[in-house]
Amino acid sequence: MAFIKPFRALRPPKDLADKVAALPYDVMNVAEARQMAAGNPASFLHVSRPEIDLAAGTDPHDEPVYVQGRKNLAEFIRRGILVQDDRECFYVYRQRMGEITQTGLVVCTSVDDYQSGVIKKHELTRADKEDDRVRHIDCLDANDEPVFYLSRSSAEIETIISGITAAPPEYDFTTDDGVSHTLWIVADQTLIGRLTGLFAAIPRLYVADGHHRSAAAGRVRELRREKNPGHTGREEYNVFLTVIFPETQLNIMPYNRAVKDLNGRTAAEFLARVEEAFTLLPSPVPVIPCERHQFGMYLDGRWYQLHARDTIVDESDTVGRLDVSILQDRLLDPILGIGNPRTDKRIHFVGGIRGNDELVKLVDSGEYAVAFSLYPTSIRELIELADQDRIMPPKSTWFEPKLRSGLFVHLLS
Repeated sequence: MAFIKPFRALRPPKDLADKVAALPYDVMNVAEARQMAAGNPASFLHVSRPEIDLAAGTDPHDEPVYVQGRKNLAEFIRRGILVQDDRECFYVYRQRMGEITQTGLVVCTSVDDYQSGVIKKHELTRADKEDDRVRHIDCLDANDEPVFYLSRSSAEIETIISGITAAPPEYDFTTDDGVSHTLWIVADQTLIGRLTGLFAAIPRLYVADGHHRSAAAGRVRELRREKNPGHTGREEYNVFLTVIFPETQLNIMPYNRAVKDLNGRTAAEFLARVEEAFTLLPSPVPVIPCERHQFGMYLDGRWYQLHARDTIVDESDTVGRLDVSILQDRLLDPILGIGNPRTDKRIHFVGGIRGNDELVKLVDSGEYAVAFSLYPTSIRELIELADQDRIMPPKSTWFEPKLRSGLFVHLLS
């Protein structure tokens, strides 16, 4: 059963919501974060990326960065940029991006559920990123950014959500990227009880985006439990901030790749090796793969369409048949020498929202030698694999639109 809990959100007043809302901390570099927050003292990036308020060149993992985040959050509260609700609520958060609409329930989920496997994972975490989130959350004394989960669809839950969204919203605004954001408050105790009971009947939740934040929430709980001789299990640090969406509404984009060099090979030698495992055709236009096992490749100013040969695909292997696995196991590792994509500095991952133009830009700059466009992993593949407790290669899924940070914060004490 999936345990969900209402909470007293720390959130902006209506007139500040659009100014506070910010993209997640990990979809931008420091320079981009500085630019996004420029001229906007209410931007939540001052909390989620506090290094933007320190000297250029500051290591984002130095202690003063975490302390600055805590100071900035306290200042936001003092100035009324963020105000805590006086009672525990659920919240409904809807995003629209073009033809895509996703409506999720904002709740706190259980560290115990994450550690026991009720919440299913599909990726491994990196120790350095997990350590960073532990220090950030613990110093901030808050889950400042929500984890993005999905659940199996439930007609009863969706009926209740539809009723909630028929009422006037608390927030309704559109960000510069054209994504609309709408939020409703669910304070009615009867509705909260019904939703809690319906989720208790759902056997599993699935991490869509936020493996490091989920793992960090567990580690923060352990740190605080050790320091609290009166620990009861009901403290706010036993739960963490989550938005849960039904599987039918989510949109996965590809997570593309670029590699810095050809591993000592000439372009001709590289292409010859590629043709051993893939059919290869020059393309006069950028390649956006339109089916499984098809790939685009950009090399020396030219696009190629690749298709995995049937002999290299084992459709019975839920991990091996993923396109990200085929590219890694049959090209990136044996030909380009990217043995561990989680740690190798020669590979760069490019979110699908940036499009093929970003791949061309990287290669044409001379910093990268070759780039690959992929067909997106499906929700069905993610759920099937997670149910088997198997792990995808890193950077297998890019969910879009991204949840905005700052619209709801969960305080740990």
